[in-house]
Amino acid sequence: MRQRARSIDDKQRRSEDLLVAAEAVALERGGVRFVTLAPVTERAGLHRTGVRRYYASKEELLLELAERGWQQWSAAITDRLRDSDGLGPREVALVLADTIASLPVFCDLLTHVTLSLEGDVDIERARQYKTRAFAAYDEIVAALDRASSMTVDQIQALLAAALAFAANFWQVSHPTPTLAALYEQVPEWGHVAFDFRPRLQLLLQSTAVGLAETLTAT
Repeated sequence: MRQRARSIDDKQRRSEDLLVAAEAVALERGGVRFVTLAPVTERAGLHRTGVRRYYASKEELLLELAERGWQQWSAAITDRLRDSDGLGPREVALVLADTIASLPVFCDLLTHVTLSLEGDVDIERARQYKTRAFAAYDEIVAALDRASSMTVDQIQALLAAALAFAANFWQVSHPTPTLAALYEQVPEWGHVAFDFRPRLQLLLQSTAVGLAETLTAT
């Protein structure tokens, strides 16, 4: 078990260790809904009560993990768009689908942020999340605006679809043990449960093409 962090750098490292541990536990257990503090602190090498020195609650820890997900998504899009120019709607849709699909815990957290995490922390922590999430969102819009032929309005509408689709499809494609067993018994109910990325790509491309036609520049 590690000693208590003393310096600011030590505390930042412990905080990062907890985020990495929470993400690993979510991946191992099949989703954020199965994350508890005990395995997170154990993986990070801390006593289970030690987490309170860094995060007031599990919800705050997960909200920061979502915040980091926004930053990772923005960075992934920026990297993907390097040296790109004049991308069409279909290409933009694939950029969004492929980059967000590479962040499975972030996709999972998008549902939980809206349902509970934002409302289960104090107002200043919620303000921090919103500030940093919107900063990452603005970076994504700016990067896509520079690299594509789509208008800002079209990009923002497509981003709204990407977030909604990713959140919903991730939950559907990662059923609980009960639902997974049910789908084995009745396969026709579960045929959409295991094609997360292809379905996301298809519907985002279709949405992008539609937006290019219906949401024209004024």
